[in-house]
Amino acid sequence: MRSISFAAVFCAVVCAVQPTGAAPGLVTHHELSIEMAETIARGAIDACRALGFHTTISVIDSGGQLKAFLRDEGTGLHTIDLSKAKAYTALTLASRFKTSQDFATQRNSTLGSPMTNIKGVVGVGGGVPIRYHDEVIGAVGSSGAVGGDKDEVCANAGIAKVADQLK
Repeated sequence: MRSISFAAVFCAVVCAVQPTGAAPGLVTHHELSIEMAETIARGAIDACRALGFHTTISVIDSGGQLKAFLRDEGTGLHTIDLSKAKAYTALTLASRFKTSQDFATQRNSTLGSPMTNIKGVVGVGGGVPIRYHDEVIGAVGSSGAVGGDKDEVCANAGIAKVADQLK
């Protein structure tokens, strides 16, 4: 009798927690591996060096957490937080904007958006989402290349190093 009561209570709790209309089963998503994150970071640093810039690169996962980080010699202290903020902006706004530069351009020209009031979001170029098919699995942010457009080139160069794995 006691086991029947426990089962009934357990079922009632589980059924009450389940949202109406929710699909049963598992949700599958893909994650950025440490190896891929390191390859992206190294590729971005190498691309920036080839252009004559020293940058800081942050690669974050789909949850916005730091996965890989490289700070080249000669970079300013501000590039540490800014590279991560650029990546975070690209990740969190990926459904609406292609990059953090795209967000910065549209915000300044037409949006008048208050989104820069969101903690961690910046209206500066250099952040690019990392996509696996249609899924955003992370982002890379570059800071230090004297201009968001150049930082974006470096970030894209890092992603290009793993492009064959993202198809």
